[in-house]
Amino acid sequence: MNRSSANALGKKASDNALRLKQAAELVWKSAPGWTLAAVVLIILQGSLPLGALYLMKLIVDGVSSGAGFEAVMLYIGLAGGVALLVAVCNSLASVVSEAQSIQVSDSIQEILHAKSVEVDLEYYENPKYYEMLHRAQQEGPSRPTQIVNGLLQSGRNGMSLLGVLALMVSVNWLVALLLCAAALPSALIQVRYARKLYHWQRACTRRERAAWYRHWLLTSDGYAKEVRLFDLGSLFMRQYREIREEVRKERLAIIYSRSIRDLASQAVALTAVFACLAYIANQTLAGVITLGSMVMYFGAVQQGQSFLSSFMGSLARLYESNLFLTNLQEFLQLKPKVIEPSHPRKVPCPIGKGICFENVGFGFPGTAAQVLKNINLQIRPGQIVALVGENGSGKSTLIKLLCRLYDPQEGRITLDGIDLRDFNTVELRREMSILFQDYARYNLTAGENIWLGKAHLPPVDEMITAAAQSSGADEFISSLDKKYETVLGKWFDGGIELSVGEWQKIALARAFVRSSQIIVLDEPTSSLDPRAEDDVIRKFRILAEGKIAIIISHRLSTVTAVDSIYFIKDGRIVESGSHRALMQKGGEYARLFEIQARHYRCIQEAE
Repeated sequence: MNRSSANALGKKASDNALRLKQAAELVWKSAPGWTLAAVVLIILQGSLPLGALYLMKLIVDGVSSGAGFEAVMLYIGLAGGVALLVAVCNSLASVVSEAQSIQVSDSIQEILHAKSVEVDLEYYENPKYYEMLHRAQQEGPSRPTQIVNGLLQSGRNGMSLLGVLALMVSVNWLVALLLCAAALPSALIQVRYARKLYHWQRACTRRERAAWYRHWLLTSDGYAKEVRLFDLGSLFMRQYREIREEVRKERLAIIYSRSIRDLASQAVALTAVFACLAYIANQTLAGVITLGSMVMYFGAVQQGQSFLSSFMGSLARLYESNLFLTNLQEFLQLKPKVIEPSHPRKVPCPIGKGICFENVGFGFPGTAAQVLKNINLQIRPGQIVALVGENGSGKSTLIKLLCRLYDPQEGRITLDGIDLRDFNTVELRREMSILFQDYARYNLTAGENIWLGKAHLPPVDEMITAAAQSSGADEFISSLDKKYETVLGKWFDGGIELSVGEWQKIALARAFVRSSQIIVLDEPTSSLDPRAEDDVIRKFRILAEGKIAIIISHRLSTVTAVDSIYFIKDGRIVESGSHRALMQKGGEYARLFEIQARHYRCIQEAE
């Protein structure tokens, strides 16, 4: 073996040992009490079988030598007590194992949740992230417990095995050697196929996610109407079935191949066991050992083969779980791209100079095209500005940069002259009320849906109601049977579904409840009728007094009264000014406004 190969093997062994250590620490931290109980039970379970074997020898020798009724009954009573203790330990071990598994699984799910929240929005726009998340969710909750239990089981079987091998050596050391050699092929086969299954499963992640997506399309309420209207159910079911059949055939092929080879190895092991039994029987017939010793050795050979097989199997499963644990660690090692400053500056309160975009450029990771190019604009407190432009022009991306969901690749964004990257992101975002176009619909109560906009503070009824009145949501919430305690959505019993416009008013209320210094509304009235739109904009102007306010809208009627309009095209600001100035200029904004105005006039004429 050359030096590079030796170094590679050494590194692999070091990585495996590190993963085992991390798994043990994770399980101990998650469930220390249950883990300690499991260790105690393992020690008992490992030592009791040896006691049972020795008592069986004493019983048989006592009967064959005529030791007397009382002595034999004492041995039988002790053997019964040991058997009962074994049963109690097995029963307790089942409870402890289940409790430990549940607690560790819940703890790891919390770790996965925390990491999912920690990573940047960039990851959620990358398919590889979802593949890592899928594998982590598949293996993460169970593998650390399996590893620790595997270590404990290996210890238990190892303790019992050492005792049995000591007995075998007292007969003939070749018997012990033969039993050990017979168990090796099966262990090597399990290790080989564990590695094969691991690499296959990683390669299969994309197809499994594709199948899961079809399942989601068939069962999610978000797609229920179109699935039925366009008769898509049979299509998605067929696609799901075809993917699952392909995956199932490949997995079964691996399992079938492993089973054939494992059967051959078991045949070798059984041949070795019965050869040992024949040797022990011959020794008994020759008078070398007693009948009781023969019974003890017979039991020792059978149990030894079982312990050895279990020991080797535990090591193989430990290797398998250790491999699959890399899926969890791969996910947990993801690092945020939006870096927190080591010494964050205090967010200005109140804001004085305002927000300034200075030569900002940005392109999404993995794409060559720039979404924003040389953006320069300033927004002062008390100003309401509008970002308008066609789909894909970069308006929403600009807001994502303002919220530090991404950082600019060129230029910088400042608040009162301080780069946003110098602020703690949580503190910065608390000064922002944001309503994105793809707002969330929480299947919680109406009050909770609004309160989530300020969830770091206790819910206050007056605060929630005031926000709902500002968005227009209070009108329909007050008509509900349970008012603000009404569950929205159909996921839970008693929930009611809202119209798109009503959900938008709930989302607006969630943005308004924050009472922050910066308000950003992305398409805030896209699902509202003209009267509701006018009411929301009027109330919004009152809420925005003295604050920095930004509106993104395709409906240009929404932005006619703002202080300044920025028209964005292909990632650049091509025009800016008031509505009147831009109309007089007769450029891109005026052209788009006239198209929308002509559309409304056609509707009025038709009516």
